[in-house]
Amino acid sequence: MYFKDLKVQNSIGLHARPATFFIQEANKFKSAIWVEKEDRRVNAKSLLGVLSLGILGGTPIKILADGPDEQAAVEALYDLVDSSFQDEKV
Repeated sequence: MYFKDLKVQNSIGLHARPATFFIQEANKFKSAIWVEKEDRRVNAKSLLGVLSLGILGGTPIKILADGPDEQAAVEALYDLVDSSFQDEKV
């Protein structure tokens, strides 16, 4: 298992559009991937799961993965969130 902690930088957090980009990126990997906020953990490949966390700007989260490409998955998702989705049209 591989994980990283980060704080969501974009002011709007992971609402529908950024969450969709996040999930699309997560689905590129074979590993099981989760997002954790406080004591709740959800499947990072599930839109409803990610949205149910109510992740706002400034919220600390943890991205975890377990599988053959776990490190690449976590790093890609970390970079996407850390960039405030600047490469996407949010």
